Amino acid sequence: MVGLWIVAVSALVVALAALMQARRTARQLAQVTEMYWQLKFDHGELKAKVDPPQPAAPEPKATFVPLTQLKR
Repeated sequence: MVGLWIVAVSALVVALAALMQARRTARQLAQVTEMYWQLKFDHGELKAKVDPPQPAAPEPKATFVPLTQLKR
């Protein structure tokens, strides 16, 4: 009977340790995710400051071409 109590208490201790580890890992994941998005944002800002603005592409001409001319 005492052996069952020892098994039950040890299982409870292991479960609590696993729960604490899972919470710690979740907190670390949240921090790493926040750091990733902050770094991505900062990189975009710095890239916008360093890169010269690209000239706008010319607008394509809107001309009508009849299909009869394409068949020739």
